[in-house]
Amino acid sequence: MHTIDRLLSGLVLFLAFAAVPVLPARAAETCPFISAKELAGAMPALKWSLISNQDGRGCIYQAGRGDTMMLTVFRNPDKDRARELYVTFVKTLGERMPLNAVSGIGDEGQGGTTAAGAERQEASLVALSGDYILQISVYPIGRRADDALLGPITEAARVAIASVGKSSERFGNCEWLTSADADGFLDKSTLTVQRTGAGSCMMFDREANTMTVGVIDMSRATVISMMKRRGPCQHVAIPELGSEAFGEHSCTKGNGNAVNIFVWKNGRQASILFAPVKPHPESGSVERLKAVAGRVYGKL
Repeated sequence: MHTIDRLLSGLVLFLAFAAVPVLPARAAETCPFISAKELAGAMPALKWSLISNQDGRGCIYQAGRGDTMMLTVFRNPDKDRARELYVTFVKTLGERMPLNAVSGIGDEGQGGTTAAGAERQEASLVALSGDYILQISVYPIGRRADDALLGPITEAARVAIASVGKSSERFGNCEWLTSADADGFLDKSTLTVQRTGAGSCMMFDREANTMTVGVIDMSRATVISMMKRRGPCQHVAIPELGSEAFGEHSCTKGNGNAVNIFVWKNGRQASILFAPVKPHPESGSVERLKAVAGRVYGKL
């Protein structure tokens, strides 16, 4: 269980990076897990607008009054790992709200709402189905998250659970990373390679040391702006990978052991991140990670 907890921490770091620059120029048109018509049927009192399809990992919606809904699908290598992660999700959710069992959604599910006095109102449901976990959370603005909101979320989950197999997450291969890239960074005897989306991949070992690659469309002007920003990390230029390449390390916020290299080519930027869970021989080392970044750069 501790391994899963540490991996989730690394995953949050990766997704936080991935979410920041990906501000879509236009709204995504479809969600692979539930159609607009199905969502309207499940939640007729709310008008949701799809603002982002997260590369087949989930969908983000907003309503007119400012409410936000996040539908997320997590694929796992096998049912045992899925159950372990599901238990962790239930425990984490239970720290924010009282939960009750929900029947008729996958193998099992739990849902609940925050207390009336909670600073951030939330209604959430998490369900397990084979190798997959589905979570739907709604954050209302200016009103309480109560059972009147949880009921429609439950109906939406009943629809979406049938389509979790449409997730773009895949295990065993990745177009950006190979097991050879783990040399010196991850324990290859316990290595898991995961394709997490159209332009993103992750590798992790039993200790939850993590290496990720995220590739997004980005203008050169935006990249140059990123290079000049001031933040909690030390910056270093990497001219051998292009004038737009740079690394970040020794961060005073977040994982101080992590190192991130950014490269740009053909209108796309790739981030190559190594995030060990504790001090590691390659903690904060841009030099060794440059070899991995160079291979990714060659694929852009």
